[in-house]
Amino acid sequence: MELSRLTKLAKEDPGRKFFSIAHFLTPEALYEAFRSLRKDASAGVDRVTYEDYEKQAHQKIQELHGRLKSKTYRALPLRRIYIPKEDGKKRPISIPALEDKIVQKAAVELLTAIYEQDFLNCSYGFRPGRGAQEALDEVGRVMCREPTSCVLELDITSYFDTIVREQLMEMIERRISDASILRLIRKWINIGVIDEGRLLVSETGTGQGQIISPLLANVYLHFVLDEWIERDVKPRLRGKAFEIRYADDAVLCFQYHEDAEKVLQMLPERFARYGLTLHPEKTRLVAFGREALARASRMRTRPDTFDFLGLTHKCARSRRGKFTVHVKTMKKRLRRSLTEIAEWCRVHRHDPVDKQQATLNAKLRGHYQYYGRPTNYRSLWQFHRGVRRTWKKWLGRRSRGRTLTWGKYVQLLHRHPLLRPRISRPWTGAANRT
Repeated sequence: MELSRLTKLAKEDPGRKFFSIAHFLTPEALYEAFRSLRKDASAGVDRVTYEDYEKQAHQKIQELHGRLKSKTYRALPLRRIYIPKEDGKKRPISIPALEDKIVQKAAVELLTAIYEQDFLNCSYGFRPGRGAQEALDEVGRVMCREPTSCVLELDITSYFDTIVREQLMEMIERRISDASILRLIRKWINIGVIDEGRLLVSETGTGQGQIISPLLANVYLHFVLDEWIERDVKPRLRGKAFEIRYADDAVLCFQYHEDAEKVLQMLPERFARYGLTLHPEKTRLVAFGREALARASRMRTRPDTFDFLGLTHKCARSRRGKFTVHVKTMKKRLRRSLTEIAEWCRVHRHDPVDKQQATLNAKLRGHYQYYGRPTNYRSLWQFHRGVRRTWKKWLGRRSRGRTLTWGKYVQLLHRHPLLRPRISRPWTGAANRT
């Protein structure tokens, strides 16, 4: 209820600065933040898990609040792990200590109450009530209902690691003047990382993996890209332009190709002012829309496609002959998902079959929940068949000398069926079918 007061003030006055908001980080707010954390999340350098902390949560949170109030709170270094990327490289992830997660989560709730009034509708990542599915819906709506002829795919190289901290703080200080909150943010973005036993300290970045990082990243691109496009770029263009952004993944849709070329020329200079660079291979301009589809039909070629949020978007025609957009799971994403399934099956092949079935169905359900969009049914079946083949392979290696024939496997599937593909995202009105 108290945060709603902040929301109201921020909405009424976009230029208002908030000088005293640290008192919102109450023991109750910290405890609520603790309860919202993932119970199975990896531990930080302190090796304290959710289960460990929960045993004396009330007492420890009171002590944590006391340190915040007396300004003796110290953030611990982040623990660095690496997860594989689609291109074969590894993405560094920084894991905070549990108490740092708690304070960051409470701070995010507090800052979100203010910044949600500033963020534009084009931004969908890490925002309440918005997500990847809504961003994908908007792409379909824009392409089908608005005059568009080309799409500019944006890819920022190592975005979270290249944010210029001083410029980020200047952006935050346009709204936040509470010294205690600013001090906390500086602690979190300047803290070092423990990587293979060594303490590493960098000059840029926000530490991807911290709870506070997505909000800070949104603030940065709000000023660097969203506001710039809306206030400075669009008024100078000949035709319409639309931005759809999810964190650092964005597409710009243009009515005229010349406008797209103009923006593509301006973007590197704009980004360079803020320490960012566009990936030279993944940033590209493609012809996409009704004209592109008609031109490809005349020349008997396939129209260009573009990738966004794990899905390849294709120009197509509906059953009534009208322009629409079809999607399918990106090949790299499909391969990565099947590779993860294969690794899980290899490690857990000796688990009870019913336990394996339950986990595999949970993984299938999650896959269908994200990729189960209209027109992507074929890719869902491709994934289902891949999971089915992989499970048979590793069940057949549970013991030597015994072969699991397809006949026996089919009988096993009757007793332990795998979840069949389903479309989880309905058509959004006429957005994709006009």
